[in-house]
Amino acid sequence: MTQTSNRLYDEFARLMTDAANVAQGVRREATTAFRSQADRIVTELDLVRREDFDAVREMASRARAENEKLAERVAALEAQLAEFAGKGQKPTAADGDQGAETPAKPRRTSRSGKSGAE
Repeated sequence: MTQTSNRLYDEFARLMTDAANVAQGVRREATTAFRSQADRIVTELDLVRREDFDAVREMASRARAENEKLAERVAALEAQLAEFAGKGQKPTAADGDQGAETPAKPRRTSRSGKSGAE
Protein backbone atom coordinates (compact mmCIF):
# COMPACT_ATOMS: atom_id res chain seq x y z
CA MET A 1 0.00 0.00 0.00
CA THR A 2 2.91 2.38 0.55
CA GLN A 3 3.81 2.09 -3.09
CA THR A 4 0.24 2.94 -4.09
CA SER A 5 0.08 5.95 -1.79
CA ASN A 6 3.45 7.19 -3.08
CA ARG A 7 2.16 6.90 -6.64
CA LEU A 8 -1.00 8.77 -5.60
CA TYR A 9 1.09 11.53 -4.04
CA ASP A 10 3.28 11.69 -7.14
CA GLU A 11 0.24 12.00 -9.40
CA PHE A 12 -1.25 14.66 -7.14
CA ALA A 13 2.05 16.63 -7.15
CA ARG A 14 2.24 16.37 -10.94
CA LEU A 15 -1.36 17.58 -11.20
CA MET A 16 -0.62 20.61 -9.00
CA THR A 17 2.51 21.42 -11.01
CA ASP A 18 0.52 21.28 -14.24
CA ALA A 19 -2.19 23.47 -12.71
CA ALA A 20 0.44 26.04 -11.69
CA ASN A 21 1.89 26.01 -15.22
CA VAL A 22 -1.57 26.51 -16.69
CA ALA A 23 -2.18 29.42 -14.31
CA GLN A 24 1.10 31.04 -15.38
CA GLY A 25 0.13 30.57 -19.03
CA VAL A 26 -3.23 32.22 -18.40
CA ARG A 27 -1.47 35.10 -16.63
CA ARG A 28 0.89 35.59 -19.60
CA GLU A 29 -2.03 35.53 -22.04
CA ALA A 30 -3.98 38.05 -19.96
CA THR A 31 -0.94 40.33 -19.72
CA THR A 32 -0.36 40.13 -23.47
CA ALA A 33 -4.03 40.85 -24.21
CA PHE A 34 -4.07 43.78 -21.78
CA ARG A 35 -0.91 45.30 -23.28
CA SER A 36 -2.17 44.99 -26.83
CA GLN A 37 -5.48 46.58 -25.82
CA ALA A 38 -3.65 49.39 -24.01
CA ASP A 39 -1.39 49.97 -27.04
CA ARG A 40 -4.46 50.15 -29.28
CA ILE A 41 -6.13 52.69 -26.99
CA VAL A 42 -2.96 54.82 -26.79
CA THR A 43 -2.69 54.76 -30.57
CA GLU A 44 -6.33 55.82 -30.97
CA LEU A 45 -5.90 58.65 -28.47
CA ASP A 46 -2.91 59.94 -30.49
CA LEU A 47 -0.70 60.26 -27.41
CA VAL A 48 3.00 60.99 -27.74
CA ARG A 49 5.84 59.03 -26.27
CA ARG A 50 7.85 60.51 -23.41
CA GLU A 51 11.03 60.81 -25.51
CA ASP A 52 9.18 62.80 -28.19
CA PHE A 53 7.59 65.05 -25.58
CA ASP A 54 10.95 65.76 -23.93
CA ALA A 55 12.55 66.54 -27.31
CA VAL A 56 9.80 69.01 -28.22
CA ARG A 57 9.96 70.59 -24.78
CA GLU A 58 13.72 71.11 -25.20
CA MET A 59 13.17 72.65 -28.65
CA ALA A 60 10.54 75.00 -27.20
CA SER A 61 12.90 76.01 -24.40
CA ARG A 62 15.65 76.82 -26.89
CA ALA A 63 13.23 78.75 -29.09
CA ARG A 64 12.02 80.72 -26.07
CA ALA A 65 15.60 81.63 -25.11
CA GLU A 66 16.38 82.68 -28.69
CA ASN A 67 13.16 84.73 -28.78
CA GLU A 68 14.22 86.56 -25.61
CA LYS A 69 17.65 87.32 -27.10
CA LEU A 70 16.06 88.61 -30.29
CA ALA A 71 13.59 90.74 -28.31
CA GLU A 72 16.51 92.33 -26.45
CA ARG A 73 18.32 92.95 -29.73
CA VAL A 74 15.21 94.52 -31.30
CA ALA A 75 14.77 96.76 -28.26
CA ALA A 76 18.42 97.87 -28.52
CA LEU A 77 18.05 98.55 -32.24
CA GLU A 78 14.83 100.51 -31.67
CA ALA A 79 16.55 102.58 -28.99
CA GLN A 80 19.45 103.21 -31.36
CA LEU A 81 17.02 104.18 -34.14
CA ALA A 82 15.20 106.55 -31.78
CA GLU A 83 18.54 108.09 -30.83
CA PHE A 84 19.43 108.65 -34.48
CA ALA A 85 15.98 110.00 -35.27
CA GLY A 86 16.33 112.48 -32.41
CA LYS A 87 19.64 113.71 -33.80
CA GLY A 88 18.31 113.90 -37.34
CA GLN A 89 20.93 111.43 -38.54
CA LYS A 90 20.45 108.42 -40.69
CA PRO A 91 21.80 105.18 -39.13
CA THR A 92 24.49 103.38 -41.10
CA ALA A 93 25.62 99.79 -41.08
CA ALA A 94 28.76 100.75 -39.14
CA ASP A 95 26.56 102.13 -36.33
CA GLY A 96 24.62 98.83 -36.10
CA ASP A 97 24.61 96.30 -33.32
CA GLN A 98 27.15 93.94 -34.92
CA GLY A 99 28.48 96.07 -37.74
CA ALA A 100 26.85 93.89 -40.39
CA GLU A 101 24.76 95.21 -43.24
CA THR A 102 21.08 94.49 -43.16
CA PRO A 103 19.93 92.24 -46.00
CA ALA A 104 17.88 93.81 -48.75
CA LYS A 105 14.17 93.11 -48.62
CA PRO A 106 12.89 90.90 -51.43
CA ARG A 107 10.69 92.59 -53.98
CA ARG A 108 7.06 91.68 -53.76
CA THR A 109 5.20 90.67 -56.83
CA SER A 110 1.56 91.14 -57.63
CA ARG A 111 -0.73 88.22 -58.28
CA SER A 112 -0.26 88.62 -62.02
CA GLY A 113 3.45 87.89 -61.62
CA LYS A 114 4.65 91.42 -62.43
CA SER A 115 6.98 93.13 -59.98
CA GLY A 116 5.51 95.68 -57.61
CA ALA A 117 7.98 98.41 -58.60
CA GLU A 118 6.34 99.11 -61.96
